[in-house]
Amino acid sequence: MTHLRLASYNLRGFHDDRRAAARVVRAIGPDVLCVQEVPRWFARGRVAEFARTCGLSWAGPLRGSGGTAIFTSDRISVLRGERQRLPLTRETEWRGYAWAVLRAPSGRPFAVASVHLTLQGQARLPEMRRVLGRLEKAGAPAALAGDLNESPGGPAWTLASGSLRQVSPAAPTFTARTPRRTIDGIFAGPEFVSLPHDAVPLERADLVAATDHLPIWADVDLPS
Repeated sequence: MTHLRLASYNLRGFHDDRRAAARVVRAIGPDVLCVQEVPRWFARGRVAEFARTCGLSWAGPLRGSGGTAIFTSDRISVLRGERQRLPLTRETEWRGYAWAVLRAPSGRPFAVASVHLTLQGQARLPEMRRVLGRLEKAGAPAALAGDLNESPGGPAWTLASGSLRQVSPAAPTFTARTPRRTIDGIFAGPEFVSLPHDAVPLERADLVAATDHLPIWADVDLPS
């Protein structure tokens, strides 16, 4: 068995306190961090620097990812990383997702996608279908994490938790100051063994200063 900590965090375009966000990430100590709303334009250096400040690595790319990215710890090897655009909706910005095939310390490959679904409710289900289809083609145990912009019981959330299963806590994630809605989730395939949630003491001041979402994480075992 290989123990892994998977996490997800919407960073709101670095419009808030990046140093506070980095402190939050370091306290969580993820092996894989799926991020959303990183800056999209001329921002590769800033995104890579933020990953390093968190004690993580980022191999890119960024263009076409819809502001999503996947950071990894030094326990994880990146075998392949890509980004994919999602169909344009009535929103004024392109959505996309980052996905990667990674290698666990045991040597077993697994696939991960970082997603940020549209605000257009009718478009989220086909977006989720597309992401899950890409993960299925990876031919490896799969996990998905991100900001779904809908709560449990919504169509995209239901599809994700049926194809995979929710491994993150069912707790409100938005807003960070007054969390009332659960719109961020982590989902993993049956190969991953879900472990009890390990609470991490996080400074409320940092959580509020960092971004408008709360981070989420899940501990899993991946059999060799």
